[in-house]
Amino acid sequence: MSELDGINVHLVELRKRLLRIVLVIGIITAFILTFHAVPIQVEQFTLYYPTPEPLNNIAAQITQHMKMNLVPENVQLIQTAPGQAFFAQVYIAALVGLVLGMPVVIRELVGFIKPALKENEINVSRSISIPALGLFITGCVFSYNFVIPYILDFLYRYGESSGLVTFLNIMDFVTFVLQFLLAFGFSFQLPIVMYAISASGMVDSNFWRKNIRYAIVVIVIFGAVITPDGSGVTMWFIAIPMIVLYVAGMIAIERKERKMLNT
Repeated sequence: MSELDGINVHLVELRKRLLRIVLVIGIITAFILTFHAVPIQVEQFTLYYPTPEPLNNIAAQITQHMKMNLVPENVQLIQTAPGQAFFAQVYIAALVGLVLGMPVVIRELVGFIKPALKENEINVSRSISIPALGLFITGCVFSYNFVIPYILDFLYRYGESSGLVTFLNIMDFVTFVLQFLLAFGFSFQLPIVMYAISASGMVDSNFWRKNIRYAIVVIVIFGAVITPDGSGVTMWFIAIPMIVLYVAGMIAIERKERKMLNT
């Protein structure tokens, strides 16, 4: 097989896998935009079953939940142009689709790069798939419950102290929230990335401790770039957890390496 034929084969394979990813995420997104989640009480548990209701869909329910839990008191969430609420729901549905479809995303990406990996790298990629998904969800949950409400409240207190009535556009609100959810979801992957690099043999455990100062600088810059506002305050809500995750990953790698040396 010539080099050109090999490239074509890889491109066809990549297209097939990307198509599967898009198809799965698209189906989940369409489902969330079409169905309404109806609660049903079963003993001490609340379960939900879907029923077709496009105007009051699951994305709209999530929007209402975000409004109740994240929008500061005395701040009005508004729509200033036709279609803004709809597109906000599309963004939310797409994010949920990405999260729920993450196992397929990871499986397809690992399957594509598998031929280029060594045996130990294949084992590493398999072992980190579920932890990567768990950390992504953990980062989103952490951001939703402990970061976004305080950031919004902090930022809008300035308007309250100035005697202003604050109106928050639905698109700006949803974009702000989704940016933070994605930022925390991906930033929580840091220990997984560190583990994968070390487990593949590219660096040893001493590398992370020797370069911790440079890592902190890079993390702070990353927090400043990825946060959607320019206050200089919100970046620390990402930088500090990432520094903690870096230290935790470093310690975990060192313990694993010591354990392997002792066995």
